[in-house]
Formats: sequence, structure tokens, C-alpha cells
Amino acid sequence: MREQKNGNRSNGRTEIPEGGRIEGRNAVSEAIRSGKTIDRLYVLDGNTDHLIGELVKNVKKEQPDAIISFVPKERLDQMSETGSHQGVIACTAAYEYAEVEDILAKAKELGEPPFLIFLDGIEDPHNLGAIIRTANLAGAHGVVIPKHRAVGLTATVAKTSAGALNYTPVARVTNLSSVIEDLKKQGMWFACSAMDGENLYQANLTGPIGLVIGSEGDGVSRLVRERCDFTISIPMKGQIDSLNASVATGIMAFEIARQRSLKK
Repeated sequence: MREQKNGNRSNGRTEIPEGGRIEGRNAVSEAIRSGKTIDRLYVLDGNTDHLIGELVKNVKKEQPDAIISFVPKERLDQMSETGSHQGVIACTAAYEYAEVEDILAKAKELGEPPFLIFLDGIEDPHNLGAIIRTANLAGAHGVVIPKHRAVGLTATVAKTSAGALNYTPVARVTNLSSVIEDLKKQGMWFACSAMDGENLYQANLTGPIGLVIGSEGDGVSRLVRERCDFTISIPMKGQIDSLNASVATGIMAFEIARQRSLKK
């Protein structure tokens, strides 16, 4: 498989998102024309169809964040639900993404210091859905996820969030590290979840804060961790050394909520 993003191509595994799926040249063209957000565009590798070539150009122009993957016919046949993909399948998000600025504006409107949850490498849709649900209940103003190597807003995420996606905005960004660096300049502090971090209950988690959670396997990536102001950990007993990502997020998010409530 060949994958293209803003003109760059790389090898990788084809992933099939669970959002809306649109098949066929005319249907995909109409979706793009109407402004529907395209997460991924799957195109027949070696395609010479002029109409599909124009379609790919339009996606690059109108939606530069979309990921374009060139796959063999067998793969498209496997993905197709209609049996008539005509060499192109588009996958859309189950929900529209917000902008980080929208989340900050929401906090300002409420007269509250921003509280955002940043997720680095969460690939399980059930975990993401549960975290969005927790974010809503803990009073976080929004969730920020990366565009690559992480699950997006699939149908499973929406279902697992139990309706929280209707109230808690999710922004998807190209580079978490850069966004964190920009928000630090605006006065936010960032707490990174790490096994060797400061005891959660002894840390000052008030004020404008971003809580950064990594994947269960790899944790927070080095570059993202280096951008954070401090690390925090959950004191644990027992024989295993880690919690499910959504459970860990819940414990930390509600400690932030507790400290914010006391400060009020």
C-alpha cells in the first residue's frame, strides 16, 4: 500500500475507519463538493481514470489534512459494502472535529481556566470513547488527539462515549508537541502521565492545565513528554504495573476537577 499526505508517500498497513463510508466516483465527488470532511481516501493503485485523478486533486486542494492511500483492487473489494466502488472509497468521521481555538473559546465563555485532555497514541476506540465520556463528566473543556497513529472519531467511539461527543469537542491536530508548545506560550501548564512522575495527589493541578495521557503500551512519546512542564503518576499497590488508559485518565481528570473545585 502507498499512502500520501500533502504529497508525501510511505509504506504502511491499511486501516479501515468505522465512520461513514462513501463509494464510487460520483458519490465521493458530491461528498467533497458538499464540504463533508474526508478522513481517508482509498484509491485504486495504478489508476488511470481521469475522473478519479481529478477527484484526488480536489481532495488535496480542499482538504489537505485527508490521508490518501493507494491500495490494490483486492483491498478495495474487501472494503466495499456496495460491490461497486469504481476504484475509490472515502471514509468520513462519525462526528465533526473541533479546533483547539474553539475549545479555548468555550472555556473563556464559561469564565473558567482551560482544562484540556491530550491523548498521545490511543488506538483503541473503546478507550477513546470512555475518555471522552470521562472528560465530559470531569468538566474538561475538550479533548485533543493526533491525526496519525491514533484512532479517530469512529462509530464505536461515538457509541462508547454514551452521548458525550455531543457536548465535549474533540480536536485533531497534526503535531501534539507543537500545539502544546503554542498553548504554553498562552499560559497553560501541562502535566504528563508517567510511571516515574510525582504523586498525583501532591501535585498542584489547578489553573489552566493540559493533562497528557499516552498509550498503554508505549506511554507518552519522548517528544511530547519533553514539552510538558511536569509528570504525575497514580500511587498504586498490587502486582501489576499499569492501568487501562481510560481508567488512568479518569483518576487524574477527577483529581484535577477536585482541586479546581476546592480553589473556587
